Order: sequence, then structure tokens, then C-alpha cells
Amino acid sequence: MDLKERLHSHLLHIVRDRDPYLATAGHFFVQEYIREQLSEWGTVETDEFLVNGRTHKNLILHLATATNKHKPPILIGAHYDTVPGSPGADDNATGVAVLLELARIFAAEPGKYPLQLVAFDLEEFSLLGSSHYATQLKQQQQPLRLMISLEMLGYCDHSPNSQDYPVEVLKYFYPHQGNFIALIGNLPTLLDMLRISHIISKRGINCRWLPVPDRGLILPDTRRSDHSPFWDAGYRSLMVTDTANLRNPHYHQGSDSLDTLDLDFLTGVCRGLAASIRYL
Repeated sequence: MDLKERLHSHLLHIVRDRDPYLATAGHFFVQEYIREQLSEWGTVETDEFLVNGRTHKNLILHLATATNKHKPPILIGAHYDTVPGSPGADDNATGVAVLLELARIFAAEPGKYPLQLVAFDLEEFSLLGSSHYATQLKQQQQPLRLMISLEMLGYCDHSPNSQDYPVEVLKYFYPHQGNFIALIGNLPTLLDMLRISHIISKRGINCRWLPVPDRGLILPDTRRSDHSPFWDAGYRSLMVTDTANLRNPHYHQGSDSLDTLDLDFLTGVCRGLAASIRYL
């Protein structure tokens, strides 16, 4: 299978009701599918945390570099839970599918930095999985080269005025068509965002970037994914996103289904991310 076919195959398994409280069977099925897929490339660690007496799980795969194993890793994360009543095709089956393909790509040909690939639980419930993991890393004083959160990567709309923004002034600097992928990072990621944006754009996907000061507190919409606990912990961190509800009318709805996605756009994003991560 080529990359687009593999992404589609992952989505067929992941897109389903998988809210961790009301759709526990779907949640468990997807959790085990992720574990199975990642385990093809190494030992999958389970990072457990308790919420209201229930155990939840982040799934982690470590991939070594071909050269210097002592370099700080790049952490790439995507959440696998959904809100109740949504099959979560864009939010966030697309992010998980790309995470799984990045594992395959870098297991076959390692990059300059080790990778930590993490599937986070309970993002939709106040970022609890990523908050738990970021807190652990900070307490253990573990350095990271960069944290990348994959958050909704597959919705594209070429129609005029299909893109909205959280503040009015941004529409004068960014496209009015929702046909680009966005990078939202704290100020220390500025050079990384420039590199990633350049490489993704060279591979045919329009990529725009936005640096955010003060951990995003002045623009709360920039904090709505698993990168923000890493901002709070002092790590260099960014989100890759199609901008969610600022573009996608199916956000958090039962209509967030596979047939609403642009698989060519998603494939281009995945290909561009793989190339840019390799050359960071």
C-alpha cells in the first residue's frame, strides 16, 4: 500500500465513537489498535494515570536514532479519545493515523533525533493525559528537543471565506481559504516552525505558522490541544492543525465522519511532516 492507502486503512479502524466514558468498547478497540500498530516497531510502554478512580492510558513508543542516542528526543503526540457522540474522524483520528505512519517511517529509517511517539488519552477532558505525561517529564528533568502535537489534520476547504480566526486582525495576515495546515508554537519554536513550514510547503501543502507568547494565555484558542501542558512545563512545543472549528463545521459533531476528510491533503501533511522532522 502507498501512504494514502495506509492512512485510509488506519482511519477505517479508528473512526468510531470512542468517548472513554460512554463508548468504552470503541475506546478500548482503538486503544488496542494503536498498541498493536506501534508494537510492530518496538516495545510499547503504558503510562497509566487515575481520574476519579478509573485508570486511563497513554501509549508510548521510543524510537532510537541511527547515530547519537544521547540527543534529547522529539516527542510527537496525538490524542485518541473523542467527545461523546462523535466518531472523531478529523478530531483526532487523522492525528493518530499520521502518528502511526510516522512510527513506521522512522522505524525503517531513523532520523537525527530519537523519537517518542505518544497516543494521549483524555485530551477532550481538560488535556488530562498530556498534562500527566508533561508533569512526569518535568519532574524527572527529562529534556526534549521539541514536542509536536498532531491535532486535526485532514479537513480542507478551498471555498472563499471558509477560514475563520479567533481574533479579527489575523484575517489580514492569513488566507481566507481553509486549505492550509497551521503550526502554532511558543516563541522558542520559531526557527523550527520556519523550517517545518518551508519543507511542508515545498512538498505541495500550503503551511502557515503563528508564534504565540506567554504560553498562549493572551490567545486561549491556541491552547486547545496537548501541546499546551508542555508550554506550561517550559518545553519547546507546537501544534500542527487544520484549525478545528475555525474551518471544520463538523467539529465535535456526529457528522465528523470519514467522508468529510480530504485524504490527499492529509497524505501531503503526513509526507511533509516526515520530511521536516528528519531535517530538524
